[in-house]
Amino acid sequence: MQNSNFFLQQGDPSVANKWAANLLKECAKAISDKDSAKIQHILWMLNELASPYGDCEQKIASYFLQALFCKVTESGEQSYRTLVSAAEKSHSFESARKVILKFQEVSPWTTFGHVAANSAILEALEGEPKLHIIDISNTYCTQWPTLLESLATRSDETPHLKLSVVVIGGGAGGSVMKEIGQRMEKFARLMGVPFEFNVINRNSSLSELREKEFGVKEDEAVAVNCIGAFRRVGVERREEFVRMISSLRPRVVTVVEEEVDFSSNRDDFFKCFEECLRFYSMFFEMLEESFVPTSNERLMLERECSRSILGLLACGADGECAERREKGTQWCKRLSEAFVAASFSEDAIDDVKALLKRYQLGWSLVPASGDSSGLFLTWKEEPVVWASVWKPV
Repeated sequence: MQNSNFFLQQGDPSVANKWAANLLKECAKAISDKDSAKIQHILWMLNELASPYGDCEQKIASYFLQALFCKVTESGEQSYRTLVSAAEKSHSFESARKVILKFQEVSPWTTFGHVAANSAILEALEGEPKLHIIDISNTYCTQWPTLLESLATRSDETPHLKLSVVVIGGGAGGSVMKEIGQRMEKFARLMGVPFEFNVINRNSSLSELREKEFGVKEDEAVAVNCIGAFRRVGVERREEFVRMISSLRPRVVTVVEEEVDFSSNRDDFFKCFEECLRFYSMFFEMLEESFVPTSNERLMLERECSRSILGLLACGADGECAERREKGTQWCKRLSEAFVAASFSEDAIDDVKALLKRYQLGWSLVPASGDSSGLFLTWKEEPVVWASVWKPV
């Protein structure tokens, strides 16, 4: 039986520095092989070494250990619901606002998609007197103040903007969105933009959304903004979701998703584990380099990741816990059934490049090639977020 000294041995710094990944892979392989003795031994070692308050390796070990333990004990869905319930109890507008704004301050992970999408929407709806943006996203409206500013400074007459925001599950999310709506309306008045804010509350999944819920009018120019939305739709319902968006007759659809594949390998636990470990290790390392060690916002982001890891590795393949992300090439194939891929303009690309200059070295912009379209945000040359723009056929 291998012991912890093997994984922490000196000699090869790359092995020593990545002890968490080595141990975790060994454990995941033992789970796939149903080697109960090895599973028990490695879980014990991980428990001795891991800590949610330690360095990056200790944190990765801690959160993946939790998921692997729940996988072995078949307690994933119960543990996931407990974690979500605890998070919702401490959820408030102020706590959500602090985390989001701080993350945007230190990393372009989310602002990249906001800037790219806003540029595409403004260009597609230029000159229209009545705009209706349907926001199916997880951004808490943080991308819209800059768009309101742009509308307020347009050379022609300021258009009327209706913003319809989808909230799934109600609860704390609904109360937070009510507060956000009040702030958005106040900001629109300050900017001098005629504004209407609507919230579509759904207790069921996004795949249950229907055209009639959005109240689209004939004289409105429609844009549909999907940031982190598609991954929250069950894999088997994604084509239907694309058709629903098409039924809204949008002038433009913006789609932003993280560049990772948790869908095609969902029936192979070890392959899914490897992709999950690759992606979240990169995310945790980015957080470590972006935040100060004592940051509460960083800790909250890491805990949010821990829930996603648990949902992916220890819950049912297509249950409510797991968000089955796909890569840009996969999304392009789905979206091409109803839309035509469009290119970001030079002005939009310049806006994104200007944004990236505000952050530390390591971030860059890469145009998609091959079977995908759009733009990739890369971290240390690894694609992490994909943004795209689509027009009607």
